[in-house]
Amino acid sequence: MEGTVKTNVLQIGRLLMEHRGDDVLIIYIGEMSSWTDFFIISTVRSRAHMKGLLRTLNTFFSKNNIEPLNRHKNLKEEGWILIDCGDFVIHLMEKEQREFYELEKLWFKNEIVYSSKSS
Repeated sequence: MEGTVKTNVLQIGRLLMEHRGDDVLIIYIGEMSSWTDFFIISTVRSRAHMKGLLRTLNTFFSKNNIEPLNRHKNLKEEGWILIDCGDFVIHLMEKEQREFYELEKLWFKNEIVYSSKSS
């Protein structure tokens, strides 16, 4: 299972990059978290961009038999969408929210599995 999860996580990271997600980061947090293994974080450029990424992710989920534990019907005004897929959680964040919450700094002791800045 772990290999499949990591493969999916890396594919999602690349998918976000291909669809212009900024500063894509995948962090393994499984050793410090009992509720998930990976965080996938990407900055979005606008609400329209966020909606487009959600559509792209939903297509990926359907093709790969991934059933998110939560489904977003409407985008709220917060500028941050969290998609909980059990073994991994995807954070799509507008720039202001990403800079304010600094998730990378909260989980800094964990392994960075993928970073678009280093690829």
